[in-house]
Amino acid sequence: MAMTMTQKILAAHAGLKEVTAGQLIEAKLDIVMANDITGPMAKPIFEEMGSKVFDKDKVVIVPDHFTPAKDIKSAENAKAMKEFACEQCLTHYYEIGRVGIEHALLPEKGIVVAGECIIGADSHTCTYGALGAFSTGVGSTDIAAGMAIGELWFKVPSAIKFNLVGKLSPHVSGKDVILHIIGMIGVDGALYKSMEFVGEGVSSLTMDDRFTICNMAIEAGGKNGIFIVDDLARAYMQEHSVKTYTEYTPDEDAVYDEEYTIDLSAIRPTIAFPHLPGNAKTIDEVRAMEPIKIDQVVIGSCTNGRMNDMREAAAILKGHKVADHVRVMVIPATQKIYLQCITEGLAEIFIESGCTFNTPSCGPCMGGHMGVLAAGEKCVSTTNRNFVGRMGHVDSKVYLASPAVAAASAIKGVIACVEDI
Repeated sequence: MAMTMTQKILAAHAGLKEVTAGQLIEAKLDIVMANDITGPMAKPIFEEMGSKVFDKDKVVIVPDHFTPAKDIKSAENAKAMKEFACEQCLTHYYEIGRVGIEHALLPEKGIVVAGECIIGADSHTCTYGALGAFSTGVGSTDIAAGMAIGELWFKVPSAIKFNLVGKLSPHVSGKDVILHIIGMIGVDGALYKSMEFVGEGVSSLTMDDRFTICNMAIEAGGKNGIFIVDDLARAYMQEHSVKTYTEYTPDEDAVYDEEYTIDLSAIRPTIAFPHLPGNAKTIDEVRAMEPIKIDQVVIGSCTNGRMNDMREAAAILKGHKVADHVRVMVIPATQKIYLQCITEGLAEIFIESGCTFNTPSCGPCMGGHMGVLAAGEKCVSTTNRNFVGRMGHVDSKVYLASPAVAAASAIKGVIACVEDI
């Protein structure tokens, strides 16, 4: 029977020859990940199920959401995860000074590779599909079960095929692609479906573009996002990991609920207006409006805190100053990227232009710390969600955009793109 990439991975991990959309299966897990918010909630459930993790090399703890700890409660949560990691002798625990934003850190450390079945107690776990893995976010109860027994049940998702053609224009990135797609199909357009990306246009996308696209699959309601494995993905895994991996390709006659062809060359810089990632408008539509004055810019997160994102933002900010009424936070996603920004001179560019240059953290993305918005404030952010109150006060507004748009907006003081500088 013909299967999609996701269906093939799930079949292999369930020990089945084939699976079909809607089928309930129990699959073995390669990686189980939790952070400093979800891990503490999973811990008491785990303790009821047993005293040992199923594999100390396959359970990963990354305290990244409220770290450096912003208050006593977040410090206690981080402490609980540290103690758990020590008790369980976990190989992969990342304390302050070694931590990074989880969805950038795991690929960088070579913990996740193609063909694996991965769960994380964070909705943006779907990021790792950029490497050709099945990865999805689950709740803390499921994470507890996964840590204890190394297996979890799934309903096999149906799929949507995105055939990518053409090549992106300068200063247009994977963030613009996924905002364009979500704007096209809606925030529930891929509800519990696998978003599968194939086509000759894939080869023109950087790995950072692909991580960004898969990261936001959940914002279209997707169960997961996944790219076909090519030479660029193989080179990335060879550089970062020593693990063996398995490549899965979709059968030519695999069944998809919908199929779309996306011409990358036609995509313009795209901004998601409040209060949904699907409320997408091109920069050309924005220019037809009254200028939207902003108060804050955030460049970073698990969506756009990677090295290419830092370089793009720095190249635009170089020689410019941030608008007087705008505060800008630049947050590299990992310690490695942070250091690379310093050695390449990007940190100096950020600081001289008037930005803060902060330690890796999820902080401002979900209104945790390091950039909470006050009532009435507007923020252009390279993060992944712009729900009501997402980054602070319920009367604040968040506009999702690429690092290029964010940097240009910081300079202009209104929503803008590189063409406007």
